[in-house]
Amino acid sequence: MTDPAPHAARFHAGLGAGLALALALAWAWLAAATAGGTEVRERKDALAAVHALSIKVEAAGADESAAAAAVTAWQKAQPERTVARVVLVNGARLVASTDPADTGDAAAPRRLRLDEKDLFDRAKRLRGIAEENKQEVEKTPEEDVTRREDGVWQVAIPIHQGGSVVGAVDVARPAARPAAVAGAAPGTGARALAALLALALPLLAFAPARRLRGTWAPAAVAVGLFAVGFGSYAAWAARATGGAAEGASPLSASAVLGLALLALVGSGLAARGFHALWRNRVAYAYTLPAMVGMVILVFFPFFYGIVISFTGQTIFNVNQPLSDIWVGFTHYKDILGDVAILKRAGDGSLALNYGNFYWTLVFTIVWTVTNVTIGVSVGLVLALALNVKGLALRPIYRVLLILPWAMPNYITALIWKGMFHRQFGVVNYALMLMGLEPISWFDQPFTSFLTALATNGWLSFPFMMVVSLGALQSIPADLYEAARVDGATRWQQFRSITLPSLKPALVPAIILSVVWTFNMFNIIFLVTAGEPGGATEILITQAYKYAFQQYRYGYAAAYSTVIFALLLVYGVFQNRVTHATEGI
Repeated sequence: MTDPAPHAARFHAGLGAGLALALALAWAWLAAATAGGTEVRERKDALAAVHALSIKVEAAGADESAAAAAVTAWQKAQPERTVARVVLVNGARLVASTDPADTGDAAAPRRLRLDEKDLFDRAKRLRGIAEENKQEVEKTPEEDVTRREDGVWQVAIPIHQGGSVVGAVDVARPAARPAAVAGAAPGTGARALAALLALALPLLAFAPARRLRGTWAPAAVAVGLFAVGFGSYAAWAARATGGAAEGASPLSASAVLGLALLALVGSGLAARGFHALWRNRVAYAYTLPAMVGMVILVFFPFFYGIVISFTGQTIFNVNQPLSDIWVGFTHYKDILGDVAILKRAGDGSLALNYGNFYWTLVFTIVWTVTNVTIGVSVGLVLALALNVKGLALRPIYRVLLILPWAMPNYITALIWKGMFHRQFGVVNYALMLMGLEPISWFDQPFTSFLTALATNGWLSFPFMMVVSLGALQSIPADLYEAARVDGATRWQQFRSITLPSLKPALVPAIILSVVWTFNMFNIIFLVTAGEPGGATEILITQAYKYAFQQYRYGYAAAYSTVIFALLLVYGVFQNRVTHATEGI
């Protein structure tokens, strides 16, 4: 019978590592909860005080003296060193101030000075937030709250007059007390010692499990003792923080990570991984710079973007912690749950909703299929022509046909956009020479799509031509000679010899071309710009506009994650069907 001692030893080590990790994570949460609870209360107090002042200033209306009196009366009930200012956006005016520096010639009311631009910028930013909220693009708090390094709360709240934002109340309010330090609460040290004992005792009790027979028994004991130890810690942490409900999620995450580490070490995976790293340490040392670069430049931005997709981050709240703007799967529900491809126009008639995700998805698929079809067809035909023996001037043809691919595609896109200009474009000029009317190419969805299709078709065929030509030249001539001896026609030779021989090269190229075309940002953005009315947007350009025109970073990240998921499913499916990455 297999000696269970090594298995028990591994689970013993896993239990210790898991408990240590869980303890560290839970202790970090407890420290944040202790300090964060005080900070949250101070933040709420500061907001409530400034909201009360904004109500008084709004009640004063256009009477600047009444607003100044309201600020002075409010100041008396505030902590020492509190500074309040009332700023109007129109005219960049300082209406009232309790800052000791605003006396004498600098006393309010007056125009803001150049060194007070930050006051004006905050007021203007709050007005932008209010306008965005009216359009219901992305609901964000109409407030600007930050805690400065000197322990002062900087709070700005907009002033509403006549249904619009005219300015802001800007207050610097000192914190009631310094930020709390983990363990500062009375009796925390004693409770921490009790928690450590609660974790250590089950660990010591695990020693007899080494004598148990079988591999499952140590695992069961390890998991059970982990639950006891961590449960004791969780109960103590809940009491230490007053049973804060927001602690459930971090504590649960700590428990899951601890159990994962327990399984990793206890199953022997950690030991085997460490031994593999040690045996191949020279190879890993050589690849370490590339691995670090990949983590920093690829994996971290990728996973951070996925995290952002679960938040309501916009340009107005990028300085807030992600936990404060967490919205879960709201963006994914909004994107995938909106199936209203048709919408009612102003006259009551139904029209296509070009902003709908599914319309954009269908258009992107049509765009991808048509472009790849054109690129593969034209590239293959040209490759077959260039592969003809005895073709005169073949090197010149190769150079000329590869030029569209060699030129920067954004230069080509701008040239083609100019060619389709209604008044000055060469395409309309050619139509007029034939007696036809010029066309406004970007005014209709179909004609606008044709301009992008022509541009990308011009750019895509050289790649397919080069791939196909290389594959054609690798086909042995003996196969064609044997086929001709057997009486095979040219079509039969093409179908039975050329196409099967081209498959190993063409299939991976087509997969790459699909992914490239699906995300072909430059052509759509530079040629059609989504006109008319967003009808020719593809998914990637739509995500860009959500991020950098509407500044809805969280929504755009969710949109991009959906795009990645679609391409991942396509890539896996295509790979399994075609076996493109398998050896020949």
